[in-house]
Amino acid sequence: MIFVISDLHLSFGSSKPMDIFNGWENYVPQLKENWNKTVSKNDTVVIVGDISWSMNLSEAKKDFEFINELQGQKIILKGNHDFWWSSTKKIQTFFQDNCFETIKILQNSAILLENKYVCGARGWKCKSENEHDIKIIKREAERLKLSLDSAKDKKLEKIVFMHFPPVYGNDSNELMNILIENKIKLCYYGHVHGRLAAKKAVVGNYKGVNLQFVSCDYLGFCPKAVTFTPS
Repeated sequence: MIFVISDLHLSFGSSKPMDIFNGWENYVPQLKENWNKTVSKNDTVVIVGDISWSMNLSEAKKDFEFINELQGQKIILKGNHDFWWSSTKKIQTFFQDNCFETIKILQNSAILLENKYVCGARGWKCKSENEHDIKIIKREAERLKLSLDSAKDKKLEKIVFMHFPPVYGNDSNELMNILIENKIKLCYYGHVHGRLAAKKAVVGNYKGVNLQFVSCDYLGFCPKAVTFTPS
């Protein structure tokens, strides 16, 4: 089976614990217990960004030790707080050197899994109000296109995972248009936290795309099974 979760915000090697925030108290043991009860060694979990608060790979080592020891295989993509994220080659070398054999990265690529393609990009804000944001949106749109184009068998379904929501409240961005144009049926995203913010998170059918919100705290710190039939 394929599972998904976003925004682990681990801090074993840094000094920014999430436990200080309401609803996140003692969440890491809870996450570990829920994960290992839900996910088997033959399953795969897509972690949709904001994985570690660390500023570099060396600092993030303990966070990835924790992830590597969890049940199942893992596919990770970048979030806006993943400042440790460097080049694909450097990350892959880091994983190899530390024997993190259960973790793969998704960037400008597609991964074939259970006769489906796992695709995705970080994304960016839905409301782009300045030149900087517009530039990033265009770059992330190209990365999403690269990921979708990397799926070699065009007959197989593509499932998209993005850190930022492609639509939030009444605002959407170019990445949402790409999902619609490519007839993507299913998209999972995270990034949003807190009850008030979550009220604006779009869940369910949006212009033919089934959007699912999977931030760690929203899911009760438990990976969610990926379902292929839009609800």
